Amino acid sequence: MAKRYSIVCLRHGESEWNKANLFCGWHDVNLSETGIWDASEISAASLKKEGFQFDIAFTSCLKRAHQTLEIVLKELDLEQIPVVMDWRLNERHYGALTGFNKREMAEVYGEEQVQVWRRSFNVPPPAITSNNPYYEQIRGNQKFKKIKNENFPDAETLESTMKRVVPFYEEVIKEQVRSGKRVLIVAHGTSLRGLVKHVKGMSDTEIMKFNLPNSIPFVLELDENFKLVEDIKFLADKEFVLNAMEKVASIGNLLTNCTEH
Repeated sequence: MAKRYSIVCLRHGESEWNKANLFCGWHDVNLSETGIWDASEISAASLKKEGFQFDIAFTSCLKRAHQTLEIVLKELDLEQIPVVMDWRLNERHYGALTGFNKREMAEVYGEEQVQVWRRSFNVPPPAITSNNPYYEQIRGNQKFKKIKNENFPDAETLESTMKRVVPFYEEVIKEQVRSGKRVLIVAHGTSLRGLVKHVKGMSDTEIMKFNLPNSIPFVLELDENFKLVEDIKFLADKEFVLNAMEKVASIGNLLTNCTEH
């Protein structure tokens, strides 16, 4: 029988800046109370219900992702497994938009332009500069000290995010999966969308329409060549998943509440 692999992925829970409707990107913020609850009662509960166990976990260098992971591992009684934190799984860098309210940016630049920055494959937002109030906090974050200066972004697209996510997946994560390890990845909307695009072979247009909800785990079922053998499986009721996806996709979220980053 042909060998098959499974990788479980999870987008972090709601952060404090999600709640405040701010572009976050590489700024390091905590989960909100809702995000903490969701990590336990949705993420961990779904994995526990399906009987998932893991041997190793991968996450980004950003608190909202590894706080989510810590809650999940505690609920599954897996706090002892190795955890690899790597900046290549970080959310995309939102450049000069970092720290600004989505509603205000939509009013300044227009909803259409802001949506292009959020969802297009290769159109970047304006680059962050030292004038941004969060510039020094991001550049000076000790978690990023190993990043070479030429690799440190000042703004990213899905395309440029994939240029770091895909090599990390190919060179590091797949090696663990091949060795028989049961792998969990807890990351961000853009980094995980990039991974899905790569694994599923989606076009640039298709990925623009693909939205990942917070806190709902999903499974990638792969053949021996790491090709997707069936569609992505979300570990939640179909209607619940569709509603969560619509919430992420809605342009109205720019004017009401944030569901991304």
